[in-house]
Amino acid sequence: MSDRVFCETKILADGEPCFCIQMQAPRANALEPAFLADLHRAFDTLEQSGAQRALITGGRNFSTGGDVSRFLDAAMRGEAEAYAERVVPALQELVIRMLEMPVVIVSALRGATTGGSAGLLFASDLAVAAPDAFMQPYYGVMGFAPDGGWSALLPELIGVGPAQSWLMANHRQGVTELMRLGLVQAVDDTPEVRAMDLLAAVDTGAALASKALLWNDARRAAVRAGLSAETEAFRKLIGRKETLARMQKFFQPTG
Repeated sequence: MSDRVFCETKILADGEPCFCIQMQAPRANALEPAFLADLHRAFDTLEQSGAQRALITGGRNFSTGGDVSRFLDAAMRGEAEAYAERVVPALQELVIRMLEMPVVIVSALRGATTGGSAGLLFASDLAVAAPDAFMQPYYGVMGFAPDGGWSALLPELIGVGPAQSWLMANHRQGVTELMRLGLVQAVDDTPEVRAMDLLAAVDTGAALASKALLWNDARRAAVRAGLSAETEAFRKLIGRKETLARMQKFFQPTG
C-alpha cells in the first residue's frame, strides 16, 4: 500500500482470512498526517476485502504516538494549531471507525505504545503483547491534552479513577498491569503469532454480535462526543507558550 503501511491477507488455522495491517512508518510509527492517511486507506481496503478478522502490528515498537518534533517545528513557526488539525481529527476518526467496524480486530504490541497511538489498542477487540511492551500517556510532560480516547474511551474500559491517575501521574504500564486492567489478553514472545491463534479460535458471528451490543449506538455516540471534546481541548493547549516550553525542554540534552 505504501512504505509506511503494508497490507496482506493471511489464512488462519481455521481456514478463514485475516486482513493484516503492518505499520512500518519512520520514527517508530510516529503519527503524522501522511501515515494517518495511509492507515485510513488500509482500513478502506479492509472494508472492501470483506474480511471479518484483522490484525494490526507495528514492528519493534507499536507506535510512539504523535511526532513531537513535528509539533515543535510547527509551534516554532506559529502553526501548531494548523498542524494539530491535520493530525488529531484523523486519529480520532480512526478510533471511532475501529469501534464501528464489523470486524474482530486484534493488535499485537511490541515495545512502546505511547500518546495517541494507544487509541488503536483501546479500539481493538483483543490485544497480545510481547514481554517488553508498555504504554505511557506523556500528555502532562508535553503540555498536550489527551487524544486517541485516553479520556473518551479508556474510562469506559478501566474506570474513571484508574484512567485519571494514569494520565495525571504519567505511569509507564508494563504487560503485567495491562493484563490486570484487561487491556491485553495474552503475553507472548511472538505476539503476532499468538494474535493469529486467538483470531482463529474466535467464533466470528458471536464476537461481532458481542461487539455490536457492547458498542451500541448510545455508547458510540458518547465516545464520539468525547473524542470531539479531546480534539477541542488539544487545539486550545497546543498553541500555548507553556506547551512550547515543555516541548523544547523535552529535546534539551540532559546531564
